[in-house]
Amino acid sequence: MAEEAKAKGNAAFSNGDYTAAVKHFTNAIALSPTNHVLYSNRSAAHASLHNYADALQDAKKTVELKPDWSKGYSRLGAAYLGLHQIQDAISAYKKGLEIDPNNEGLKSGLADAQAAASRSRAAPPPSPFGDAFSGPEMWAKLTADPSTRMYLQQPDFVKMMQEIQRNPNNLNLYLKDQRVMQALGVLLNVKFREPNAGDDMEIPEGTSTPQPPAPERKEEKKVEEEKVAEPEPMEVTEEKEAKERKAQAVKEKELGNAAYKKKEFEKAIEHYTKAMELDDEDISYLTNRAAVYLEMGKDSFEGCSESDFGGLLGLY
Repeated sequence: MAEEAKAKGNAAFSNGDYTAAVKHFTNAIALSPTNHVLYSNRSAAHASLHNYADALQDAKKTVELKPDWSKGYSRLGAAYLGLHQIQDAISAYKKGLEIDPNNEGLKSGLADAQAAASRSRAAPPPSPFGDAFSGPEMWAKLTADPSTRMYLQQPDFVKMMQEIQRNPNNLNLYLKDQRVMQALGVLLNVKFREPNAGDDMEIPEGTSTPQPPAPERKEEKKVEEEKVAEPEPMEVTEEKEAKERKAQAVKEKELGNAAYKKKEFEKAIEHYTKAMELDDEDISYLTNRAAVYLEMGKDSFEGCSESDFGGLLGLY
């Protein structure tokens, strides 16, 4: 039975269905709780889902059950890298190489960890978020704001915010979640326009409430009034200027996207910042600029390829 569940987990993992893989490996572990391979496989599935804390727990159990198996230390190193605990990752890979000096996976993992350690010693660019995610103040703000208070009752949202608080670079993983975006707006005191807001509705010009005709007085003579053509409604100057600013902001965003693709990060930041100054209601300018900062300051999300993270977050 355990082997059958393991086979299902391996098949799901091969198909990229890591959630199902975790489920099948968990079933297998329930049937065979001392099988170190099952914990190793589940650790890999958790890591593929970026659940590095769970991946680390399974990797530790793998090593505990089979301390002379080099693969367990490879899982351990990968989990530590995902959690940005670089020195622990280096130690794990070195321990594995003591057991199997010619293991290419361990050698590659060690090289990645050492490269990440070198990068982490370089001064990162200033965080675009300041101290927005630090300390209990973050939770106080989210609790005080009615638009985010209800999210704190949702365990998955709380977990995401905890991971972002531990490492702001993790924000990159959750920018597609509207709840996280709402929380980001609250923490940065940025007003984001909600989709389908009333001010986005188009109202046909010239629409007015019909008025009943005035009653005629028989004793008065009808006087035919000269028909005067009503002037066409003129667009309010402020509205025209606002539209022009929004159009210019879109152009700045497009220039920023082009610079980002060329890896001209400073230029991209300049364009996105200009777009934000022109239109502070469009969230994409903030998230795109955040992507550039993260690209400049991230530790290459140690141990994972860019494809694992969907090419960072992708520009909107």
